[in-house]
Amino acid sequence: MDMRVFTVAGLLVHCVFLISIFDIYFTSPLVHGMTPHQTPLPPPAQRLVLLVADGLRADSLYELDDNGTSNAPYLRNIIETEGSWGVSHTRVPTESRPGHVALIAGFYEDVSAVARGWKENPVEFDSLFNESKYTWSWGSPDILPMFAKGATGDHVYINCYKAEQEDFAAKDATVLDTWVFDNVKEFFNSSRNNNTLFSKLHEPKIVFFLHLLGIDTNGHAHRPHSREYKNNIRAVDEGVKEIVSVIEDFYGRDDNTAFILTSDHGMTDWGTHGAGHPSETLTPLVAWGAGIKYPQRVASQQFEDGFLKDWKLETLKRQDVNQADIAPLMTSLIGVPFPLNSVGVLPLEYLNTSDHFKAESMFTNAVQHLEQFKVKMAQKKKTTLPFLFSPFKSLSDSEQINILRKARTAIQHEKYEEAVSLCKNLISLSLEGLSYYHTYDRLFLGVSVAMGFIGWTFYVILVIIKAHTSLTRNVTMNKVAGSLFQCTFLAVGIFIVFFLAIQSLPWTYYIYCLLPVPIWYAVLKEYPVIQGLITFLLNFQRTQFVGFLLVYTLGIEILVFSFFYRAALSFGLIAFCAWPLVTQLWTKAKTTVLSWILSCLLLAVFPLMPVVGREANLYLVTAAGLLTLLVASSYLVSYFWKSKKNYLHHKDLRIYLFQLLSLVLSTYVVNNTHCSLQSKQGLPVINQIISWTVLASSLIVPLLSPTFLFLRLLSILLSLMSTYLLLSTGYEALFPLALALLMFVWINVEKEAVHLHGVSLNPKLAALNFSNATDITQFRQLHVDDIRRSFFFLFFIVTAFFGTGNIASVNSFDPTSVYCFLTVFSPFLMGGLLLWKVAIPFVLVSCAFEAVQVTTQLSSKRLFLIVLVISDIMALHFFFLVKDYGSWLDIGTSISHYVLVMSITIFLMLLSGMAQLLTTKRLSHWEDMKHHLL
Repeated sequence: MDMRVFTVAGLLVHCVFLISIFDIYFTSPLVHGMTPHQTPLPPPAQRLVLLVADGLRADSLYELDDNGTSNAPYLRNIIETEGSWGVSHTRVPTESRPGHVALIAGFYEDVSAVARGWKENPVEFDSLFNESKYTWSWGSPDILPMFAKGATGDHVYINCYKAEQEDFAAKDATVLDTWVFDNVKEFFNSSRNNNTLFSKLHEPKIVFFLHLLGIDTNGHAHRPHSREYKNNIRAVDEGVKEIVSVIEDFYGRDDNTAFILTSDHGMTDWGTHGAGHPSETLTPLVAWGAGIKYPQRVASQQFEDGFLKDWKLETLKRQDVNQADIAPLMTSLIGVPFPLNSVGVLPLEYLNTSDHFKAESMFTNAVQHLEQFKVKMAQKKKTTLPFLFSPFKSLSDSEQINILRKARTAIQHEKYEEAVSLCKNLISLSLEGLSYYHTYDRLFLGVSVAMGFIGWTFYVILVIIKAHTSLTRNVTMNKVAGSLFQCTFLAVGIFIVFFLAIQSLPWTYYIYCLLPVPIWYAVLKEYPVIQGLITFLLNFQRTQFVGFLLVYTLGIEILVFSFFYRAALSFGLIAFCAWPLVTQLWTKAKTTVLSWILSCLLLAVFPLMPVVGREANLYLVTAAGLLTLLVASSYLVSYFWKSKKNYLHHKDLRIYLFQLLSLVLSTYVVNNTHCSLQSKQGLPVINQIISWTVLASSLIVPLLSPTFLFLRLLSILLSLMSTYLLLSTGYEALFPLALALLMFVWINVEKEAVHLHGVSLNPKLAALNFSNATDITQFRQLHVDDIRRSFFFLFFIVTAFFGTGNIASVNSFDPTSVYCFLTVFSPFLMGGLLLWKVAIPFVLVSCAFEAVQVTTQLSSKRLFLIVLVISDIMALHFFFLVKDYGSWLDIGTSISHYVLVMSITIFLMLLSGMAQLLTTKRLSHWEDMKHHLL
């Protein structure tokens, strides 16, 4: 197959494999077509006030300080005298968007929906706001619009402040919450002079939503144990007190208003959220007002988290809920239909109503869950052949009717506890059934994609053997056998199309099920090559082959293991130290081997360092800048004075002096910016200009430097290191330098290793020029040592990603990393900067590998095929390890692992293109341009 055709086919195949996980694991759980249901009895409240303190931890609200004083005295008084309290257990991802969806819509948003949009609704779902008569909301432009866009009609009103106000460098983020409180007070005051609005405000079934972002912003900027975070809680407490007073005065204290204060997620001690740590998943829930129980005194109570004693709330009954349970609680309070997609279970312990109302509400809740189950079952039954359909046996039609009949009879006979118990059982079975039908096709699709995976990997191996080795030559397939193969696979393809068509399955199913057919046809078509390979293996020395197989199998498993436990990378790097000692390299180049061992050991330290939770350490950032400056200056001086043939002209030296100056400026800007932010003076404009200038020039200045091997690599390192320093806050600033040192040594080691196979290079490394490098495939065929080089390259790429644990999950995002560039919250721009920070070590490894190809006369095309096989074997591991449940850390990590390995083909092609551009191309100096123009 032509290399270009093969490349296109490979890209298409890997794109299909990559997209498949979203059809298999991350399809939306939402179903449509249900009938709304609401409690038939009069509700206890006419209106609801929902206050969401974004990023508020349960312990931060409930705990007392050393003097026995609460951070929120008003809410503490509510807990002790007026309402009910507990902990809302959030289901991760502990992020703002999915947290609010769980609170207001009652369901846990799927990963694909989170990925498709943040501020607006990427999928249609019902919510409390949509079911209300009117909803007025105030707060962040990142949260409010998605509920307004998802609502039917024009009855959800939003009032947002400007996005620019969400500034992590602001002197006090409490102003975000003050803005909300001030606007709510102004709203009620102005409504007295607006008859239309005044009339709407006195309608039943209305909601007021106050989104308070200040606590989250201060937590990110200053950490949850900071004075700013705690002061913000006090400000919110005072603001809630004022709002309650304003609303009660407006309605003449008619006791028809219910209040609920909670949070979308908590926050770790180091100011991040997204994973499943208790500090993120335990959020407060305080409810009071109409329909809410008064405080209940208890002698003792036990909870696993052990916080009650610290909070001094042992005698007040704590009533915990799941976050999605708050939605049905709010709908019951004001008597609107339950959100159609809600999976929440009504927490009856919070209701101060009659037992009849509780039983009817729970019955309605159960019917609403059962509606979802029935629609989901009908959808799956419609797209499955009758003889293949396997129903959820625990909730048959007769069982549904039986439970509903018993529950209704129990309510009629005033056996309310029995009715509630039956309804809870029905809800539990309905949720199990929903999960069953949601994952119904998972095994079928998984097997199809896995077959494609395995076939493609075999095919690439055969391509390598056929085109780039001397194992099989002059072998052709019998024409009769070829025709038989074609007819067989054509028949299989037609059968699959017919099987899918009669079930009316989605078009993507055709791709996943049909793709293995041409892949396996291509594999079996190379039967003579397979025969030749088997013959070769049978004649190969068995002990040597088994040892070779075990070593590389262990190596791949270490790579896979390293995705979960970064320390495995340290183990691998230590193992690399032993490689030259078991070869002839130790006797040929002892100095180079010693440098290799020391460099591997130095880099092995980084995977043992913590990923998240570290405090900023600008001393390490400064040290990284100074060390890079010292190493680069020493090398340039040594190169300039000791080289017999000076490849560095005086005009070229100015490029390096400029890069050294950029390095110094970057080190200064990092320190000055953090000092300015610490003193709450904001981000200096000059620092911001320097940062963006350094970033913009980092990919251009290296193209002005000489293309001689080490001179160009040094220029690339200096430019990228300047940018990396601006994005660093701690020990990770030292990582690119340690990685670059190992890459420089690797180039020298491979030069020595290639001599062992009879390949010699006349010019010295210093004289090798990237611009003169061509594809030298005609020089030699692949040999076993090239597999090791490919493995080393892939190992270093993985180390570049996990060496400091960069974005292994959303939870590792730290806004302080981008403060030299911007402080105003902008998720996409901040994310882009973080992605470039992650990519910088990749670029260093890829550029070094370009040098390895030059020094070892290694074909990049042939190497790419070997890397492709290794990465596909790893991808097959991760395909079966993808998760759609658990913490955001678990889900995000499993997705990122699979996506990273699956994207390795495209990713390495892009990296190779960038590396070739950075190493081989050179822009003319201004003096040269003037000379040519004149």
